[in-house]
Amino acid sequence: MFRFSSIIGAFAFAAMALASSTVSAFAPAMDVGRTAFRASTSVADSSAPIARNGKTELNMAATIDLKGKVAFIAGVADSSGYGWAIAKSLANAGATIIVGTWPPVLKIFEKGLSMGKFDDDSILENGSKMEIAKVYPLDAVFDCPEDVPEEIKNNKRYAGLDGYTIEEVAKSIEADYGKIDIVVHSLANGPEVTKPLLETSRKGYLAASSASAYSAVSLLQKLAPIMNKGGAFLSLTYIASEKVIPGYGGGMSSAKAQLESDTRTLAFEAGRKYGLRVNTISAGPLKSRAASAIGKEPGQKTFIEYAIDYSKANAPLAQDLYSEDVGNTALFLTSPLGRTVTGVTMYVDNGLNVMGMAVDSKSFDGRDMV
Repeated sequence: MFRFSSIIGAFAFAAMALASSTVSAFAPAMDVGRTAFRASTSVADSSAPIARNGKTELNMAATIDLKGKVAFIAGVADSSGYGWAIAKSLANAGATIIVGTWPPVLKIFEKGLSMGKFDDDSILENGSKMEIAKVYPLDAVFDCPEDVPEEIKNNKRYAGLDGYTIEEVAKSIEADYGKIDIVVHSLANGPEVTKPLLETSRKGYLAASSASAYSAVSLLQKLAPIMNKGGAFLSLTYIASEKVIPGYGGGMSSAKAQLESDTRTLAFEAGRKYGLRVNTISAGPLKSRAASAIGKEPGQKTFIEYAIDYSKANAPLAQDLYSEDVGNTALFLTSPLGRTVTGVTMYVDNGLNVMGMAVDSKSFDGRDMV
C-alpha cells in the first residue's frame, strides 16, 4: 500500500518501506518538533478585513470557517507527521476529518486512538480534542480489487481486511458522507530510496512512481466525482523534484517531479471538469522516525539530520521547520482564501528553494557570505 509522507511525504514512506520490506507503501510522516505557531480560525470569511495585532503567534489574516466541510486525508497512521498536522489545522477550522491508513498499521493506529495515545496531540485551539470521524483502510498502490495480488490477500498483515483499494474507499466514503470537499494526498514510498538512481532497478523505480505519484492521480480520478464544486486536492512533494539531492534516490526524485507535473495538468483538467483546485506543497526537511531510518550509518548522522543542518545553514530563514507550518499552509490552500490558487507548487522550506549556492561551503572559508 502506501506510506505516509514525513520529510515531505516521501522520506517517511520510503523509510517505512525499507523497515517493513514490503512492496506496499503507506508510511506515516512523523516529525519531532512542535511549535506554538498555528493558523487562527477565529476570523470570518475571505471578504473580512485583515486583523492585526501585536502577538507573535502566526495567525491567518482572515477567518477560515470549514464547518460542514468533510476532509479526507490519505496517509495518517500516528500524530507526528504532515498528514496529522494538516488534519489538525483543518479540524481547527471546523472540518470533519476522515483518514485513510495503510492496512498493515491500521490496528496499531486504531488501538492508539482508542487508548488515548494521541490525545495530547489532538488538542485544538479551543481546547477541544480533534475527532477522527472514520478511519478507512487504504492501500493506494491498488486502484481496484482486481489489482490486488494473491500474495497481498494472503498476507497476515491484511488479514480480515477488504475494501482497501482506492476505488473501494471512494465508494465507502460516498456511502458514508455523500459529497466531500477536501482530499489530501500525504503518501509516498520508494523501496530503493537509499540507492543512487544509477543503481535503481526498474521494479524499484516504477514502485516509487506508482506509490508516490500515480497514487495521487488515481485518488483524484476516483474521488473528484464525489467532491463538491470549489473543493480542493492537495499533495506533498520535495525539492528533489527539481534539484539534485544526493542520498534521495531509488527514483523518488523522479516520482516527485511527476507529482508536480501532474499537479499542473490535473489543475486544468479537474478545474474544468469538476471545478476543483489542485496544488502541492514542497516542504523542507523535517526529522521523523521514519525519515531517520534513511542512510543511517554507525557514528554518523542520518540523511535527514544532514538535510536539516544544511537547510539551517543555507536557507534565507535560519529557523526550524515544524509540521504545523505545513498544516497552516495546507489550511490556506484548501480554504476559500485560496479559491483562485491552483496548479501551484507551494514552497514551505524557509526559502531554501531559492538558493543557488551553499553559503556554508568550504570554498568560502574566510569570507563572510551573510
